[in-house]
Amino acid sequence: MTLAGKSAIITGSNSGIGLGIAREMARAGANVVLNSFTDREEDHALAAAIAEEFGVDAQYVKADMSKGDECRDLITKAGGCDILVNNAGIQHVAPIDEFPVEKWDAIIAINMNSTFHTMAAALPVMRERGWGRIVNIASAHGLTASPYKAAYIAAKHGVVGMSKTVALETAQEPITCNAICPGYVLTPLVEAQIPDTMREYNMSREDVVKNVMLTRQPSKEFATVEQLGGTTVFLCSDAAAQITGTTISVDGGWTAL
Repeated sequence: MTLAGKSAIITGSNSGIGLGIAREMARAGANVVLNSFTDREEDHALAAAIAEEFGVDAQYVKADMSKGDECRDLITKAGGCDILVNNAGIQHVAPIDEFPVEKWDAIIAINMNSTFHTMAAALPVMRERGWGRIVNIASAHGLTASPYKAAYIAAKHGVVGMSKTVALETAQEPITCNAICPGYVLTPLVEAQIPDTMREYNMSREDVVKNVMLTRQPSKEFATVEQLGGTTVFLCSDAAAQITGTTISVDGGWTAL
């Protein structure tokens, strides 16, 4: 499943899931564009390290995914786009009648509106190149719901719906659009939460993971960023040329319940 010669933009990719996807893309031979809203030396160093490790071109482009014009400018500044992976996202938990309006606006903007803006800007580029792949990182919460996460769930359901719409609009072109719906993924951020949770519940790490963090994930195992990266590479490969407008759950059986 080589992606040699393809150019991939991954939003929200200087850590966690996005960085894992970028690394697997580079491993498959794609040139990659990392992105976040910061512009630090370490951001550019990440791109340089990927380029050196995998022998591809890699760059970091700052763009704030809460701002539509910066989302669209990212596609232009990247200098090419065969593959677009919309991964940027934030979360906030609160009852809907207490949900801060500014948090609602930020989550909808970053998790959903950015996907609209980047796809709208990327599709003309893909059409000009005669090939394209769009992979939107949604969530198990794009297919089901939990309390206290109204904005996140609304946004991720919207991402799933937009993915289907774009797939229909490009169905007779060599362009596909799909959504990946992860369950709980072991990222550095999640790993850092485990010790505090162990202390809060006076539990072992194993019990915290299985009985607190992964209550809804039947496998009782986290998905990994490498697995999500591999799934993304598959959706961008020739093997997936007729897979479009659908969701792939990487959730340990969560949405099978």
